[in-house]
Amino acid sequence: SGDSDCTRTSPSAGSPSDSEFLPDRPKYVCSLSPDLITKAREELQEKPEWRLRDVQALRDMVCKDYPSLGTCLDDAFLLRFLRARKFDYDRALQLLVNYHTCRRSWPEVFSNLKPSAIKPVLESGFVTVLPHLDPEGRHVVCIRPDRWTPSNYPITENIRAIYLTLEKLIQSEETQVNGIVILADYKGVSLSKASHFGPFVAKKVIGILQDGFPIRIKAVNIINEPRIFKGIFAIIKPFLKEKIANRFFLHGCDLNSLHQNIPPVILPEEYGGTSGKLDISAWNELLLASEEDFLHDFSQLFLPCDSSPRDMLVSGDADEKQCDDSLRGMKPQLYYCY
Repeated sequence: SGDSDCTRTSPSAGSPSDSEFLPDRPKYVCSLSPDLITKAREELQEKPEWRLRDVQALRDMVCKDYPSLGTCLDDAFLLRFLRARKFDYDRALQLLVNYHTCRRSWPEVFSNLKPSAIKPVLESGFVTVLPHLDPEGRHVVCIRPDRWTPSNYPITENIRAIYLTLEKLIQSEETQVNGIVILADYKGVSLSKASHFGPFVAKKVIGILQDGFPIRIKAVNIINEPRIFKGIFAIIKPFLKEKIANRFFLHGCDLNSLHQNIPPVILPEEYGGTSGKLDISAWNELLLASEEDFLHDFSQLFLPCDSSPRDMLVSGDADEKQCDDSLRGMKPQLYYCY
């Protein structure tokens, strides 16, 4: 249980009895290159000589403040949250708590979450990862809403596919340091399809990406957005932090504008690139082959019987009211922009 795990992890880092208390925990081995170690030191305040001490400090905070959180306490897992919050212990702890709260408060997305369960979404090409990294060493996640047919499955299935994609990417220490870039192609998105992405879904998704998942989103490139996107962006903008909002780049149909942010050499032909046709099969195969890994990792995350999401992170009534008010005004905004 979470309590017993915390009981076992009480010694401070470097204690001679660590191995006695942690017989089953895998030992962390850094896989970062010397250049990325330097980058992590400069950008994330990560000091290799203090790394395990910092992880142990976060582990101790979890055990003291949230003994029933039901989280994995392995070094590598906790390190994701420290890197995402530049080794600020308090912010990393809050991110970890939010991570679990998000998962437990949206069962439609997180129940039975595994690659085989979202195979139709993967086969549609709604979300994939380009095969080449950008010049900053970042993966490019490509999202194409026009590939989704709402009559086939609900929008939550798309969100499940995006979430699993991010979970797979964040396993890499390189991604933890470099972050990711998103390329969203809104070609052909109609009013009826846009209406599925209402304020409730928008607030949930943005809450996860901003405050509930240990990944650094460095840029969001929107291309081929129709006039309807103005209405969509009007819905999501109130929930965006200024730093994230400033990382949105709307390119319209201007491929030259897109190429200023993502070089053609890593883009497929569909976006004026030189890396061949967009191929979704390689990423789909990689994700589907990770089924057992996901089942093992997610089995370590559980909800103890004496806790609930509300105990861990109380959502504000004002935010809920804002969401309801936005929902009432959503369709008029969309129709106006359309």
